[in-house]
Amino acid sequence: MNSDSDLQIAGDILAVQHLLQPAPEHPVTVADFVGLARSVAADRSRWAHLVRYDAASRYYHRLSTGPGHEVWLLTWVPGQGTGPHGHGESSGVLTVLEGRLTERTERAARSLAAGAQRVFAPGYAHEIVNDSLEPAVSLHIYYPGLTEMPMRPASAAHARCGQPAAVSAT
Repeated sequence: MNSDSDLQIAGDILAVQHLLQPAPEHPVTVADFVGLARSVAADRSRWAHLVRYDAASRYYHRLSTGPGHEVWLLTWVPGQGTGPHGHGESSGVLTVLEGRLTERTERAARSLAAGAQRVFAPGYAHEIVNDSLEPAVSLHIYYPGLTEMPMRPASAAHARCGQPAAVSAT
């Protein structure tokens, strides 16, 4: 082994139980919430049967709640969007499950394909729109649970960001 480190692990580190951290009972870090979003996204049996499309408004369904957080499933037909908004005191993880969505902020527009994730902190403002010709499905986790979604005025910056930039799926 060619290594600049004197530290090498021999054997199965997972067999040394006293070195492992106990699994948390519920998510507490940003990484935990991203992991939760990925695990829900990967388990289609938790959400695929709930997908519905409504031409009049976005369809949403609360999948679960936990200590201080909520998990939501949203569907989007072409042309549906949120309008510019914030999330109050909540942080969040947005994961695109199917289709493509566009996220617009004051600074940029991002095209989010299936598998893409966005993490945001309190005070973050954006607009999510289905600019594609196909329906889309997304997963949203809010911590703490979403209690307000203050709408923001549409700005010239949002209008300038009409052309989404390509972002690879993660």
